[in-house]
Amino acid sequence: MSDVSTHSSRHDTNTCGKVRVWDPLVRIFHWSLVGGFAVSYITAEEWDAVHEFAGYVVAGLIGFRLIWGLIGSRHARFSDFTYRPSAVVSFIKDSLAMKGQRYVGHNPAGGAMVIALLLAISGIAATGYMMTLDMFWGVEWVEDIHELLVNGTLVLIVLHVGGVILASIEHKENLVRSMFTGLKRR
Repeated sequence: MSDVSTHSSRHDTNTCGKVRVWDPLVRIFHWSLVGGFAVSYITAEEWDAVHEFAGYVVAGLIGFRLIWGLIGSRHARFSDFTYRPSAVVSFIKDSLAMKGQRYVGHNPAGGAMVIALLLAISGIAATGYMMTLDMFWGVEWVEDIHELLVNGTLVLIVLHVGGVILASIEHKENLVRSMFTGLKRR
């Protein structure tokens, strides 16, 4: 996909001053992960078969996203949204002061959140799978790490939603809608 900051093509823009940022696979991944995590969380300790199936779906989604982060469309690639920690901290400070720079793709905080969520959910999937193996069946530290990662992920989700709300207000654009349509303001 072309660099929309230098020129546009019929594939990445429309006539309303919008630019296509999130490809269909990123959007399907995002909302499927939301649903899969929610099902996994709701069914924990209640419906083991559903919980495990949802966990495998989530693990598959994470595997897909890792590959798509290397070969996917421009804004899906990790290289488009990974920043130095100092840039992330600086961006967060500016954003909290309502002076954060607007990014068409992920901003530095959003990029860091993507990485943090991928790591945390990968850990949840790995420890969940470990608990199904005879070798780790009933091993308390595996269950403790699994639960710790789930709770940590819930904190990350709250921060993610808060960041989306803050950026939507700060830059006067509906970022949730853009994750449905794939389009953002130029």
